[in-house]
Amino acid sequence: MHDDLIARAQTWLAEDPDPDTRDELAKLIEAGDLTELADRFSGTLQFGTAGLRGELGAGPNRMNRSVVIRAAAGLAAYLKAGGHTDGLVVIGYDARHKSADFARDTAAVMTGAGLRAAVLPRPLPTPVLAFAIRHLGAVAGVEVTASHNPPRDNGYKVYLGDGSQIVPPADAEIAAQIESITSLHDVPRPETGWQTLDDAVLDAYLARTDEVLAPASPRTARTVYTAMHGVGRDTLLAAFARAGFPEPVLVAEQADPDPDFPTVAFPNPEEPGAMDLAFAKARETAPDLIIANDPDADRCAVAVKQGADWRMLRGDEVGALLAAHLVARGAQGTFAESIVSSSLLGRIAEKANLPYEETLTGFKWIARVDGLRFGYEEALGYCVDPEGVRDKDGITAALLITELASTLKEENRTLLDLLDDLAVEHGLHATDQLAVRVQDLSVIARAMERLRENPPTSLAGLPVTKAEDLTQGTDKLPPTDGLRYTLEGARVIVRPSGTEPKLKCYLEVVVPVKTPENLPAAHARANEVLEALKQDLSTAAGI
Repeated sequence: MHDDLIARAQTWLAEDPDPDTRDELAKLIEAGDLTELADRFSGTLQFGTAGLRGELGAGPNRMNRSVVIRAAAGLAAYLKAGGHTDGLVVIGYDARHKSADFARDTAAVMTGAGLRAAVLPRPLPTPVLAFAIRHLGAVAGVEVTASHNPPRDNGYKVYLGDGSQIVPPADAEIAAQIESITSLHDVPRPETGWQTLDDAVLDAYLARTDEVLAPASPRTARTVYTAMHGVGRDTLLAAFARAGFPEPVLVAEQADPDPDFPTVAFPNPEEPGAMDLAFAKARETAPDLIIANDPDADRCAVAVKQGADWRMLRGDEVGALLAAHLVARGAQGTFAESIVSSSLLGRIAEKANLPYEETLTGFKWIARVDGLRFGYEEALGYCVDPEGVRDKDGITAALLITELASTLKEENRTLLDLLDDLAVEHGLHATDQLAVRVQDLSVIARAMERLRENPPTSLAGLPVTKAEDLTQGTDKLPPTDGLRYTLEGARVIVRPSGTEPKLKCYLEVVVPVKTPENLPAAHARANEVLEALKQDLSTAAGI
C-alpha cells in the first residue's frame, strides 16, 4: 500500500505542469506523509453536472492544472465526437487563485484538439460568459469559478452551445472521455493559437441589460452595493450607469477582487456575517436597498430596512417580488423554479394565467424550460432575461429589483409593502432552511439513510400526507437524491448539496391571511411552525 501510493504520487509528479503543485507534492513525498497523500490520491475529483469543484492542491482529488487539463481534453473529445470538429469554445474565469491559469490551459487544450478557443479579456462575471456563448455562436463554454465557496476552492463549470449548463447524459459522456486520458503527455497544448477577446463581448452584454428594464420606468432608488471581493463591481456599475440609476455606494472593503476574501468566513451573502459591512454602510448612508453579488456575480442578494435596522430578503421573497413585477409589466411566457423554492411562484403564475414549471435544483434545469420568461431558485439565483443569459444572472437581477424598488418609491411604498400585498392575496408563504455543514460526507449519507428507513409520519405536529423518495424520479422530474414530505400547510425537502459538503433541508409553511390586520399573527404562526419543523427534522435525521 505504501509503495503503491508513493509510486502513484511520483507518476503524477512527473506529469504535473505547475511548479507550485509540483513543489507541494514533492515535499509530501519526501516527508512520507501517507495520510495526506492518501487523501489526495484516494480518488479523483468527479466531473458531474456541476462540472468540477474542490480544494486547490496537488493530486487527482484536488483542483489543479493537471485535473483541469484532463477535464478540458475530455470536453474537447466529447465535442469532436458530437461533430463539432472546429467549433468555438469560449472561456471565462473569476479572480480566484489559479483561475487565469486554468483558463489558459483550457484554451491551449482546445486549440491543440483542433477547436477554436476564445478567452474573455479579464476576470468577469459568470453571466458574461453564459451570454458570450450564444452571442458568438460557440459550441461550448467554460467558466473557471468556485462561485461562493471558501477561498481554498476553485471549480470548472461547463456550458453547451445553447448557453445552458450541462445536464445528463452529457456529464457522464464527458466524464468517460476524461477517464480515457492516460497521460498528460498525450494532450497537445500549444503555447499560442487562441484568441483573447476584447471588450466587445462585454459591451454587447451590457447593451443587452437594457432589455431588462421597461422603457421610461422610474430609476430613482438608491443602493449600497457589495461585490463580496468578487468580479461583479465594474460590470454592475456600468449597467447601473447605462440604466440611469443613482450610482451605488460601494462597500469599499469588499469592492476589489481578492481571492483570499479577507472580510468574510465564506464569501456567500447567505452566510452569517457576510453582509455585516454592507449593513454598516447602509446605516451610514440610508439607501433604499442593499444589493450584493456573490464572487462570480451570478447570484444577487437584496436587503431592505425593516423597522430600525436592515435585514436580508430570502431568495424566495426576491423571486416572488421579481415575478410580481414582471406580471405587472405584462410579461408573457413560462415562470419556472426549482422544487426547493417557494410554491408562491406557482400561485402568482396561476393568478396571471401564465404557464408554470417546477424543475430539479439548479439552473441547468431551469434554463431548459420551454418558453421560459422568468426562472429562479431560493439560493439567490434569478434568470430575468433568458434570451440573453440562460443561467442565473446577478447583474440583470439587480437592475430589475432596483427598478421595482424605484417604482414602489414613486408610490411611497417599499418592497416589504409589496410582500405584504402578496401574502394577503395568496397566503403567507414563509420559507427557511436547515443546513448542516460537515467535514465527513458520511454524516450526510447516514442522515439520508435514516430518513429513508424511518420516514417521519408527522413534523411540527402536522401529519405527513405524502412522503416521496425522489431517487426514482416522478412523472415530471428525473431522478435525484432527495426526499420530499408534504404536510398539511407545509412542505419539507431534504437533499445533499451538489456543490458544498452540506445537508440541506428546505422548509415552507403556508398560512392563510384574510386581511392585512392578520399579517402579524400569520408571521408569528409561520415562525412557530418553521422552528418546530427544524427541531423535529433534526431529530428525525439524527443531525
